Amino acid sequence: MSAPPAVTRSAAAMLGSAALGIGYASIIERNAFVLREVTMPVLTPGSSPLRVLHISDIHMRPQQRYKQAWLRELARWEPDLVVNTGDNLAHPKAVPAVVQTLGELLSVPGVFVFGSNDYFGPRLKNPVNYLTKPTHRTHGEPLPWQDLRAAFSERGWLDLTHNRREFEVAGLRVAAAGVDDPHINRDRYDTIAGPASPAANLRLGLTHSPEPRVLDRFAADGYQLVMAGHTHGGQLCLPFYGALITNSGLDRSRAKGASRWGANMALHVSAGIGTSPFAPLRFCCRPEATLLTLVAAPTGGHDSATTLDRSQPTVSAR
Repeated sequence: MSAPPAVTRSAAAMLGSAALGIGYASIIERNAFVLREVTMPVLTPGSSPLRVLHISDIHMRPQQRYKQAWLRELARWEPDLVVNTGDNLAHPKAVPAVVQTLGELLSVPGVFVFGSNDYFGPRLKNPVNYLTKPTHRTHGEPLPWQDLRAAFSERGWLDLTHNRREFEVAGLRVAAAGVDDPHINRDRYDTIAGPASPAANLRLGLTHSPEPRVLDRFAADGYQLVMAGHTHGGQLCLPFYGALITNSGLDRSRAKGASRWGANMALHVSAGIGTSPFAPLRFCCRPEATLLTLVAAPTGGHDSATTLDRSQPTVSAR
């Protein structure tokens, strides 16, 4: 017996809507790059503002010309400091593309840590596991992360992987530290443990995946701001609901953007710029970089983590 015409029409409409949604997510929104601007009151009182460009989760492949052109344009925002929180690679031959694309930004003071997809290439995974088994790990082929680290370091960026460094930028003193990717249990916080310098204008922590166990350690050591990536902002989000999952121990409400962690530390999680080639979709979660203006915290305590969140139109890809 054939299905009634109304049922057939409903099924066809549902399939059509699904196809349109997938097409939008894979072709339009995945390439709708945006620069977000956020102001965060985290510096010690009396500090002058600091402009920080946060980039993460580029997931570069050599032929992604549009993404590369957009990234090149970010230098025109003239940040004082660049923070890269990992997952730069998605192909064994992508290192030259990343280095050439970041180009002018590598002449700006910068700090970085790596993520799992700097060490291992992407591979096809069961998408159900992403929702039902977020701790399940499968690794692809090894990637040339040593070459990328050497290129970043040669241009002056500081590798904060299990390192503590103090440096001056824009007339401010920064005490920074970072860990290797907690998502694949490479973090060794004990190697950087201890109170951050109280004399610094900014005490900055870096991690690829914003795992609560790591955030708690940074907070206990007096860091004012921790920056992370990894979550892709949820990547597939629902209107009025947000991220379905963060692929980490972080709660959904912090999947992207600025928030508080404890009483005295701020957190900024980038929704990231790219996607895995095996999941090239974004829905209600545009690919992004963020220009943070860090300003002095109010005397006597910290107020909200974010005073301004302004999305800029897509930077032209000239």
